[in-house]
Amino acid sequence: MKARGLTKETILNIGVTERNFPAFKVGDTLEISQTIKDGDKERTQLFAGDVIAMHKNGIASTVTVRRIGANGIGVEKIFPYYTPNITSIRVVKYGVVRRAKLFYLRDRVGNTARIEERVMTKAQKAALKQANTHADAA
Repeated sequence: MKARGLTKETILNIGVTERNFPAFKVGDTLEISQTIKDGDKERTQLFAGDVIAMHKNGIASTVTVRRIGANGIGVEKIFPYYTPNITSIRVVKYGVVRRAKLFYLRDRVGNTARIEERVMTKAQKAALKQANTHADAA
């Protein structure tokens, strides 16, 4: 059956629901909890790392998160934003970056691969927290 009268944009917006995750950008450090199925068992696994890329494309939106694993080996995961496997996202810290994609971090090792943390006042933190809770209620 042909999809008559549906544009690419409307097809990408089918199935998009509000996920109530906190607002985050490229450069922020996230802690993503994901449900993993091992046979008939189900468990929650955490993946913490820096957001190096975001692709906003309707239902196909993805977030690329990079962390340094064992023995200094970089591990990247691409998470679909609207997957039901992601149970929660927590922002650990907010970063200061001047680019939309941080692929240059792949070539860096040690302290040069760090992202500067955004320093906020108490009033800014309270406003951010209120905005996140207001977004959750809406």
